[in-house]
Amino acid sequence: MWKLVESLVATTLALAASLCQAQDTPLRIVVGYAPGGATDRVARIVADKLGSKLGTPVIVENKTGAGGRLSAQAVKAAPANQPTLLLANPAVMLVAPLVFADAGYDPERDFRPVSHVNSYEFGVAVGSAVPVKELPHLMAWLRANPDKANFGVPATGSLPHFFGLMVGDAAKVRAEVVGYRGSAPLLNDLLGGQVPVAFDTFDSLLPQHEAGKIRILAVSSAKRSPLDAKIPTFKESGMDLAATGWNTFFAPMSMPKAQAERLSGLIVEVMKDPDTQRKFETAKMEPVVATMAQTEAMLKAYRAQWAPVVQRSGFKP
Repeated sequence: MWKLVESLVATTLALAASLCQAQDTPLRIVVGYAPGGATDRVARIVADKLGSKLGTPVIVENKTGAGGRLSAQAVKAAPANQPTLLLANPAVMLVAPLVFADAGYDPERDFRPVSHVNSYEFGVAVGSAVPVKELPHLMAWLRANPDKANFGVPATGSLPHFFGLMVGDAAKVRAEVVGYRGSAPLLNDLLGGQVPVAFDTFDSLLPQHEAGKIRILAVSSAKRSPLDAKIPTFKESGMDLAATGWNTFFAPMSMPKAQAERLSGLIVEVMKDPDTQRKFETAKMEPVVATMAQTEAMLKAYRAQWAPVVQRSGFKP
């Protein structure tokens, strides 16, 4: 009898110690891109507020490489006693598992969606050497100049890449995709005239558009972007297209569901904070407040929209 009591006490003490250790262990947010990029900025804005609510440090870890896949592989393997979240975009959690024979993870089997925190639009822009000011004129110009019918994207296999293909299909324009290693070199070549057209995230294109060095012809959101309401949508420009990207937090399946739900609730509180929303808007990013259930519904609809586009493209890395 006493041995049973001693065993129960020991088990209870061990469980209590484990819980205390979990509360004191810093939360890691793993990002698959370099510091300073859009996904990294989102992670750091949220981490700053989330740490205060948790009462423990929140550390942003940049694990770059393989287009973000290394970050997903690392979080998938995180042990249960190391609280870890992945902040990822569609390139990592939608495109890579479709185009690689083995991405090293399965988004639906290995991860639990926690909270969708940010949405962003795509834009199409032309350099100063392209004599068009509206999207229909661009499509006509590309058809009339097939030798110049190519467009740049920040990375092959990115959402701007596939959105550009969607636009080309809708306009019956066959264009060659020119992939770059990020937005900066893409914009350099757009400014220099080495590439006539660029598809990229709207916030990446906007500073050079505002400076008068390039022209954004259309934005991919369903309604005009609050970042610049003077730029029409693709639908307003005669193309029945709308698309957005996102940044979403995911937990590895090793994390207990109750813990993931708690973190989701705290992130919702962070995203409702007016100061958080101001920081997103200052960074020219659109904040989103989404519960775990809303995030799961968003991802399901997103996969239904984009998976066929990626698969039809036949793209292979």
